[in-house]
Amino acid sequence: MKISIIGAGYVGLSTALGLAHHGHSCICVDRNEKKVNDINKGIPPFYEEDVADSLKEALDKKLIFATTDYTHAVQNSDITFICVGTPSKVDGSIDLSQITNAAQSIATAMKNKNSYHVVCIKSTVLPGTAEGVFKKWLENESGKKAGIDFGLAMSPEFLREGFAVQDFLSPDRIVIGELDKRSGDALEKLYTDFNAPIMRTSLKTAEMIKYASNAFLATKVTFINELGNLCKKLGIDVYEVARGMGYDKRIAPHFLNAGCGFGGSCFPKDVSALVSLFKKEHENSDVLDAVLKSNTAQKKKIVEILKNKIDPAGKKIAVLGLAFKENTDDVRDSVAIDVIKELKKHSANVYAYDPMANGNMKKIFPDITYADTPTEALKDADACLIMAAWGEFAELADSDFAVMNNKIIIEGRKILDRTQVSGIEGVCW
Repeated sequence: MKISIIGAGYVGLSTALGLAHHGHSCICVDRNEKKVNDINKGIPPFYEEDVADSLKEALDKKLIFATTDYTHAVQNSDITFICVGTPSKVDGSIDLSQITNAAQSIATAMKNKNSYHVVCIKSTVLPGTAEGVFKKWLENESGKKAGIDFGLAMSPEFLREGFAVQDFLSPDRIVIGELDKRSGDALEKLYTDFNAPIMRTSLKTAEMIKYASNAFLATKVTFINELGNLCKKLGIDVYEVARGMGYDKRIAPHFLNAGCGFGGSCFPKDVSALVSLFKKEHENSDVLDAVLKSNTAQKKKIVEILKNKIDPAGKKIAVLGLAFKENTDDVRDSVAIDVIKELKKHSANVYAYDPMANGNMKKIFPDITYADTPTEALKDADACLIMAAWGEFAELADSDFAVMNNKIIIEGRKILDRTQVSGIEGVCW
């Protein structure tokens, strides 16, 4: 099938690469000309293992092309996926401006298109957005009728950063929210070759499944972090506790890695947006309110532990790991941001290193020092804070930390080998 994808960022490009792998022709649309040109040259706009190879393969087969021309993309495709950002506003609700812009551009392109076209939202939007807001925008701008002249669907993404293309190709489930049967049929046909259960439901339900999934995972992370704080005081290994819990199929072991809190482009934003919806509907959100409050406190713990050991003022503090998690260069809402802010507030000299995210973090903190290797960051450091579980850090040994001025090592993510590195303390262990 011929697919157009609005937004050539993380979700958009991963979707295009996944569909191209199944032989579908994909046109990626983005307003950023540099990003468009880079994609057409085989240069991905973000780091993730195997993405560059997948992009090269799709380009070689002429199954992917990037452009800034919305009209060309829509008029030369059967289905349009919307994969633009929906960032948080100050009050926690989501900003729909990018969705609005996409709707207007798509509707303008559909005006002169005679054939049936399906518009599918992949962006994370609150329940009621597709049917109550987006549908009206499309109809008003295009002069066409949803369910007659064009189809409308919502198919949320459940991609882990660092493994997005893999997750797209091997999903746990595919959710198709549909305005009508014809809209859903078009999406199901697209996913025919995927070996996963397909759930067809209403637009609102599909939107809520996405939020409910992320909010539940954030709650699971918060639970194990709080339990980890208690276990540390009682001299109990919370990772052993989590392993014992995870054997229970009702619980499962995933997202039970205690640490310094969650970050990233999804969990903080989506939990906040769902809480905002609870408030709008005058319903209690006690559990999710507690999740946000607890996570905010958890992110500060690693600096609190450091302050109990030394006064950070004037000290060189090495921060290893800047991305919000390993295997990505994404620093959006990274816990490392909060930690660096706290260190700067206490007049520490921050030396930071990440295998892939130095450049992105430099846009936020241009005034700290960035190292090219862990050794450079650790040399003469008074303390080291490990914020992401990169495999590179797992290989560090006592000999690597010997270059420090004062060997204080605090882990926010459990990654160091205790048989190779002595004197480590963790946030929750």
